[in-house]
Amino acid sequence: MRSTARWLSATMLAVCLTGFATPASAQTATRDLLQKLKEKGILSDEEYDALIAREAAAPAPASNATVTTGTPASPQQAAAQALDDKRAVRMTESGVGFEMGGVQLKFSGSVNGFYVHDNGDGGGPDSTVVGGLATVGGNSSSIRNGLLPGFFKVDVTANQGGWDVGAHFGMYPGINSVTGVGGANSAGSPTALSTSGIDYRQTYLTFGKAGFGEIKIGRDIGLFASEAILNDITLLASGTPAGNVAPSNTTLGRIGIGYIYTDFQPQITYTSPKFGGLQFSAGVFQPLTTIGETEYNDTPGFQGKIVYDYAGGGFGAHVWASGIIQNHDGIGGSPSYTGRAFDVGAKLTAGPASLLGYYYMGTGVGTTGLFILSTDALGRKRDSNGFYVQGTYAIGKVTLGASYGASYLDLADGEVNPVLLDSNSSWVGQVRYGLTSWVTLLGEYTRTRAEAQNNNRATSNALALGAILFF
Repeated sequence: MRSTARWLSATMLAVCLTGFATPASAQTATRDLLQKLKEKGILSDEEYDALIAREAAAPAPASNATVTTGTPASPQQAAAQALDDKRAVRMTESGVGFEMGGVQLKFSGSVNGFYVHDNGDGGGPDSTVVGGLATVGGNSSSIRNGLLPGFFKVDVTANQGGWDVGAHFGMYPGINSVTGVGGANSAGSPTALSTSGIDYRQTYLTFGKAGFGEIKIGRDIGLFASEAILNDITLLASGTPAGNVAPSNTTLGRIGIGYIYTDFQPQITYTSPKFGGLQFSAGVFQPLTTIGETEYNDTPGFQGKIVYDYAGGGFGAHVWASGIIQNHDGIGGSPSYTGRAFDVGAKLTAGPASLLGYYYMGTGVGTTGLFILSTDALGRKRDSNGFYVQGTYAIGKVTLGASYGASYLDLADGEVNPVLLDSNSSWVGQVRYGLTSWVTLLGEYTRTRAEAQNNNRATSNALALGAILFF
């Protein structure tokens, strides 16, 4: 009877210890206790052996932990579960990216490449045109970027204290090697062991809110003439090649042959909210150096733009006007002058068809690029103007496009320069095929003509075949 009582007491004690311990620690504690009881003579050898055998055969007590079996979750699944992607993480609506903790990170970009064959003017004394954009010097072939280089953009945005804020970065790499002399978009260098250039065109911050509009500070595309290039069909392809023998990061497209290149410029710009379909922007810009400015610029440049959009009943309209003004120091005995220009344009769409018309006029702003060839050697300003017309028609995945445009430059008062550019003009025909939502295949033909003040002229023809991808 006494032996039975001792055995029951030891068993109950072991069970109690097991109930207050984890499975591993309970097994160790039970065996230690039984060993002590045996050493003190409370348990006989037979009783000890029987209890050890019973303890070993008993099922392990349940713990508070949840044990799962089967195939474990992948690292990506585990991370998504930990972040609760139903609420904390979601994909962005455009580009490639995500939103987490109220911060949206978006990546977007483009890649393109074209085979371009340029049949240039054979040359001769009557083909010399200073500022002409038609190719002079025979035939050439290249694999190159079009009017756009590639680009990779990163946008980080959030709403903080009721303000929508953002940091924006845009890198524009080319596929061709360049010399690097004069920047990332320098002349081409098609030689072994050369490298391409990366043009860091965009670095700016934004902050704004509904009813207030938005402030932009940093480097981004300008306002004057920006709509001209953004709506140009050659933006997707090549247009006039320029430097096809040794291609740089970009072709010319229709730059200098219908509009002046807007450029990417340091600026502080305000853009209003939309009032119906109406919106305007105005900004203070880093003044660009010209022939007359050798030391400093004492006043900034100013640009502005107004845009109106309408859509309804299968009809759409995009109408704009923009302007630029900047003061320039004179050189020698010439006085300072003010360069100014304005442009107007409209793009109308009806079903699968669109029609665009554009015109600009300026004084002291030059041609092709801002303030290039804007004065003569004595600092006297030149007048310039230009235009282009364009039409497209879509048939399923195929889009047909055509355009014609020209840019004109006048001599300054009293200037004698017979071989200076009088006009650059071109015809463009284009076929696009939407292979996927990202990839577009393109074929394009461009005929470019340059003419000097003395009627010297050069004509070239270019064929481009390739593709462009946007994501």
